[in-house]
Amino acid sequence: MMRVTFIHADGKERTEAEAEPGSILLDVAQAYLMPLEGTCEGQMACSTCHVIVAKEDFDRLPPASEMEEDMLDLAAGVRRTSRLSCQVLLTPDLDGLTVHIPAESRNMQGPR
Repeated sequence: MMRVTFIHADGKERTEAEAEPGSILLDVAQAYLMPLEGTCEGQMACSTCHVIVAKEDFDRLPPASEMEEDMLDLAAGVRRTSRLSCQVLLTPDLDGLTVHIPAESRNMQGPR
């Protein structure tokens, strides 16, 4: 098992999660009730699973594809270390990854 820390949108609370190597970050986040929609179910047709990776961890991730970069352009509150969590495959070398849940998001599904 590996560890992932989610920093909540308020910047104070955190959730320590465990994940199997090979898991998708979005799936782990949703299993731990993080407010990430993933409206397009990992098809990179939305940006509702946007997270901000901790600066000290960002370089451990493989580079984002051009398509992911295009989708990030639609996300609210994008930073230099932003990624779509549906595109982050958790490998053993990402053990201890820390990601921040953005304070703002765009709900592509509209009000519920």
